[in-house]
Amino acid sequence: MNLSKLNITRIVVVVFFFAIAVSIASATIGREIYGATKVSLLSFGIINFSGYLFFLIMPVELAFIYYLHSHLSLFLLNIIAIVTALGAQLIDYCIGRWLSASFIDKLVGRHRYEKAEEEIRAYGNIAIFLFNLLPLSSPIILLAAGMLKHPIRQAIFYSLLGLVAKYLFISIIFF
Repeated sequence: MNLSKLNITRIVVVVFFFAIAVSIASATIGREIYGATKVSLLSFGIINFSGYLFFLIMPVELAFIYYLHSHLSLFLLNIIAIVTALGAQLIDYCIGRWLSASFIDKLVGRHRYEKAEEEIRAYGNIAIFLFNLLPLSSPIILLAAGMLKHPIRQAIFYSLLGLVAKYLFISIIFF
């Protein structure tokens, strides 16, 4: 099996970010599940923020459902979910806007962000809204929006609409 230098670099980057994701989950929700500490808005905020960064893959919707069944305020939980998600997506957008395509290609892979670019070019703000409403890769779509220099106000506004709808829907169904 002949691995190119690029493939080895990708594997190392993926393993590194996977280790970060596991560490974050273990230090927050893992401790809470095993009873060492009580659930908190801070731990949820850390997990949710991390999960919306394009280079970390975390099941933020499942974490939200887990935290819904705690003693935390439903209103505050929704606010924290939306604010941390928007903050991370703003970072994703800025990374896409400021970093070179070749660097992002090495980090994420050309196919993933090209697919997101196609969605934005074809559907624009509707794609941003739907990717945030559904459990799809909304961080990648914001990264692509930044790369395409999509208007930031529109990207954030439609992200906000999708996130509000998603978290309200999850709250209604699972609370």
